[in-house]
Amino acid sequence: MEAKIIEILNQIRDFVWGLPLIILLLGTGIFLTIKIKVLQIRALPYSLYLALIKRKEDSDEAGDITHFQALMTALAATVGTGNIAGVATAITMGGPGALFWMWITGLFGMATKYSEAVLAVKYRELDKFGTMSGGPMYYISKGLGLKWLGVLFAVFASIAAFGIGNMVQSNSVAEAIRSAFHIPNWISGIILAFLTALVVIGGIRSIANVTQYLVPFMVVFYFLGGFLVLFLNYTRIPEIFWLIIKSAFTPTAAAGGFLGATVMQTVRMGIARGIFSNESGLGSAPIAAAAAKTPNPVNQALVSMTQTFIDTIVVCSITGFVILSSGEWTSGITGSELTYIGFNKFLPLNLGGMIVTLGLIFFAYSTILGWCYYGEKSIEYLFGENAVKPYRFIFVIFVLIGTILKLETVWTVADIMNGLMALPNLIGLIGLSGVIAYETNKYFYSKKI
Repeated sequence: MEAKIIEILNQIRDFVWGLPLIILLLGTGIFLTIKIKVLQIRALPYSLYLALIKRKEDSDEAGDITHFQALMTALAATVGTGNIAGVATAITMGGPGALFWMWITGLFGMATKYSEAVLAVKYRELDKFGTMSGGPMYYISKGLGLKWLGVLFAVFASIAAFGIGNMVQSNSVAEAIRSAFHIPNWISGIILAFLTALVVIGGIRSIANVTQYLVPFMVVFYFLGGFLVLFLNYTRIPEIFWLIIKSAFTPTAAAGGFLGATVMQTVRMGIARGIFSNESGLGSAPIAAAAAKTPNPVNQALVSMTQTFIDTIVVCSITGFVILSSGEWTSGITGSELTYIGFNKFLPLNLGGMIVTLGLIFFAYSTILGWCYYGEKSIEYLFGENAVKPYRFIFVIFVLIGTILKLETVWTVADIMNGLMALPNLIGLIGLSGVIAYETNKYFYSKKI
């Protein structure tokens, strides 16, 4: 019975993530890139300056958290197991070329992420708790006048919060802890659920206060560990880079435990895992962007855009290059275990394994925090503010449940929810692209960027 359910879920996933959605995702990113005149490249240095150096907001501006906290909350939700286990899965199922398609997804995803944030701030509302509410359900409903489509997005997002942002994360963490420390999954689940409850009970301000310190620490920690591995293998970097480019456009032959991959499989896995990692096009991150204190929509959108760059171009690349440096991607091993082996192969005293294990723990925990807020706002949109507290309690319970489920089932459900969330959000972005272009041109009228 269980095998039959998994088979059905796989068929649904393959249908949802078929060629039409891949074309829509990349096509929307390309379309928005043209509308904003390749702003994600032209304004990237300025965006990084706003996000990481300037970091000064006017406390009198409307909003709940600073733009840096909004960025860190969004990064908390995206830098998760997708950056460790997801990259490994993409490579073992799609070959080295999958990493290239993750980069492409990231490049055009920056334009998508920017556009999402512009609309999120422009169409946000103040709820009865005195906090900001925004995201695709608001800009689809208010901007396009399609309330039913906004409701549909909120339904998908509220369900996805229990998959991509909850059970996937707790499952991966429990497996990593069990492998490294031989601690039963249910014990890890109880601890993780307790730590989640401590933070999410206070809402977005409590979550932001934690993520603004946790996220920079965990990203730098993981980056330095990966950089050390690549430094020890610097002579192989050109060879690995060429392997990625070549494999992106030609079938990857079977080798060792690797069963081989067609170009279509490589593209699909790269885009699916790229979207899973950076969430550009899903419509999740603009929910956090809407809470930021910002003088105008574009200012926060420039900051939000750096999220995809950091997540995919930086963190995912580190994981991918480490795995390919090790040569273990053909072993048949997948998920976080492959990344674990890749790091450990070059660093003594199990240092690499500890980097991956701690990275998984930090990444997953922060993702759970960020996605709790996304789900909360979706539930609030559907059922009103009184549904928020019961939702938080149920969300914490599912953190524990996720630790004892099979990884394959959880990943498959997460992929399905990703695709279903993307559809209404992409319709909203395309339909409101004129608003995005207008706000962008207005902001940069006096700037030469």
